[in-house]
Amino acid sequence: MNPKLYLDFGEPMERLEARVIEIRGKCPVFKPGDRIVIEGPEIKLDETDAICTHAFASLLPYIVALRKGIKPGELGLGRGEKAYVQCLDPGPPYTDGGTVIFEITVVRDEGEKSLESGEGGNR
Repeated sequence: MNPKLYLDFGEPMERLEARVIEIRGKCPVFKPGDRIVIEGPEIKLDETDAICTHAFASLLPYIVALRKGIKPGELGLGRGEKAYVQCLDPGPPYTDGGTVIFEITVVRDEGEKSLESGEGGNR
């Protein structure tokens, strides 16, 4: 599988991985370590462990920005290269569920990584 795919207008499509790092309360969908894999506009269902509408609603506003190279710190989502987002379910005492914390990583191919390191990561 080639990690660098291109849209019709020649832009590379970034791959995002959102991994469950913590669950506060009870989540009927996710367990720690589960991941959602997104490549371009596609959720890679064959590589995704689970998907939940509450969680996806929290991730959706940031998917394109992170893929386009906006740093998590610029979005208020982290201090380094990883972003952190939680699902909308507040959990006890407000609901019977729980909130899930995701760590989001942009996965780039090695050629892009070396180019970005010289340019500060902004394209």
